[in-house]
Amino acid sequence: MKAVLDHVGIAVANLDEALAFFRDALGLEVAAPEGVPSQAVTAHFVPVGQASLELLEATSPDSAIAKFVGKRGPGLHHITLRVDDIDAALAQLRARNVRLVDAEARSGAEGALVAFIHPSSAHGVLVELKQARLKSRPTVDNIGSDGRAQLQLRQQQRSSKTIAVGDLEIVILSDGLFRLDGGAMFGVVPKTFWEKTSPPDDRNRIQMCMNPVLVRGPRTMLIDAGCGDKMTAKQAGIYAFEREFNLQHSLVVAGESPESIEIVLASHLHFDHAGGFTERAPDGTVRPRFPRAQYVMRRGEFEDAMHPNERTKGSYFLENYKPIADAGVLQLVDDDATIMPGVRVRRTGGHTMHHQIVMIESAGKTAVFAADLLPTVAHLPEVWVMGYDLFPLDTMSFKRQFVREAIEREYLVLFEHDPHVAAGYIREKDGKRYVEPVS
Repeated sequence: MKAVLDHVGIAVANLDEALAFFRDALGLEVAAPEGVPSQAVTAHFVPVGQASLELLEATSPDSAIAKFVGKRGPGLHHITLRVDDIDAALAQLRARNVRLVDAEARSGAEGALVAFIHPSSAHGVLVELKQARLKSRPTVDNIGSDGRAQLQLRQQQRSSKTIAVGDLEIVILSDGLFRLDGGAMFGVVPKTFWEKTSPPDDRNRIQMCMNPVLVRGPRTMLIDAGCGDKMTAKQAGIYAFEREFNLQHSLVVAGESPESIEIVLASHLHFDHAGGFTERAPDGTVRPRFPRAQYVMRRGEFEDAMHPNERTKGSYFLENYKPIADAGVLQLVDDDATIMPGVRVRRTGGHTMHHQIVMIESAGKTAVFAADLLPTVAHLPEVWVMGYDLFPLDTMSFKRQFVREAIEREYLVLFEHDPHVAAGYIREKDGKRYVEPVS
């Protein structure tokens, strides 16, 4: 990580008095004020050589600057170091057990991305990291009309955010974006309805993402792994894979590596969930991607995937799971079972005969990796079932039961394929159901 001094933050109680010194007495030029609503301050930058002073005036009595001035009086608040890649910098700091105020970058002044390091890890100094707005980094100002860059940025931000479920930690990862036929994704639902929430491209495909989930508990577990890198050029064209930010990057941002994964758990074995289980070695052979992991799959799903039929052969590819069995790191389960303390699987059927969801439970809280039972928020209504489902009536039956249960017990539902909502609570009001997203 290369860092240079960007500016020094100074908390002020009275801006007019501060300007009387910095502008009038010292003769420095003061830039026009800029509001930063996320931090409830107004920032006034004062250029001084290669760096700047930043005069910070609170706009709310609850802001951090107001509390700082109230407790310590006006004065030096923080120093800011500019970095080229703030996500990589935060990942490096996490790997060194540096305490962070911000687990992920957020919007700051001048359109920059910022994150703070706790003073306890910086010898009493509050340190801010800053990545200036660059064309190479997707921002709200430079995304295209289709929003792909914004979606990719969102995937990066999710990959550094930890969700606590009791004593367990969940991080929503990303293996990039792809597209599937909208008609196939919504089955018998007319396009007139589904295109309102999932606008198709000129080939009738809708934007989707692949969101594996990392669970940290007694062991480090990965649930699903996206499509991986073994697809052919033809497959990449059909599904419009966009993997500029993929699982490899996502794990680094989350402070993990393939070697740190101890359990890999499959919801089912379709290519967009299990393709990342293996990788192609330099000699062309295919091997397990996570060298220290035990791979856990449902026996019926594995057997169906090993013997695909005319209907299923477009989704099951032996190279994604046979090398795992050959390497002797495959563990098969026959029934609903606890995979590690706090994590258990639950068969849903429907999408495939042995499709399963993952229940993540600790200290009275529950999160559910819904996989392809609820691939997106739009699939919440009972009859909005994918054409890809082999047993659609089974999907509807289990979904009816599960959604009622999720509402009553306040499950946090993790949506593996929704490009906009990674997690949320299912609510019901006046007979209508909806998803309340979480950040």
